Amino acid sequence: MLDRDLAELYEVGTKRLNEAVKRNKERFPSDFMFKLTKDELTQLVAKCDRFKTLKHSASTPYVFTEHGIAMLSSVLKSKKAVLINIQIIKTFIKLRHYVISQGNTNEQINDLRKLLMLHVENNDYKFSEYDETIIQILKALNKLIEQPKETTKIGFNP
Repeated sequence: MLDRDLAELYEVGTKRLNEAVKRNKERFPSDFMFKLTKDELTQLVAKCDRFKTLKHSASTPYVFTEHGIAMLSSVLKSKKAVLINIQIIKTFIKLRHYVISQGNTNEQINDLRKLLMLHVENNDYKFSEYDETIIQILKALNKLIEQPKETTKIGFNP
């Protein structure tokens, strides 16, 4: 999504959104956000009438991936951004609880993880250009199947 569309979604000005991004540059790697080139902007304007207003823009907009959109909700200070960030966190917590509650599914995930790890560790199977993606998936699977540590509840029940 373009910076201007996200600014509208999070109820902040585009300038404020971009300032927050610049202050938190380390939170936005290239797979979270990138800046359109002039050529890309020209193509976008030519193909989509919705972007006509960008035709004579002095600067090119930032574009955010789904990860960047979520990260924006944690760096912006608007009420809407805070509410969205809270909802994202609650959704991940529910997803994790669901995954943990699916005992058989966890065993299947664990078996898949072990199989993939065996191939990666033994170097007997190459995933070619997907090596890094497979490793990231394995890390995510490891986190999903980890059982949460016992905690003492204080103050409220979610």
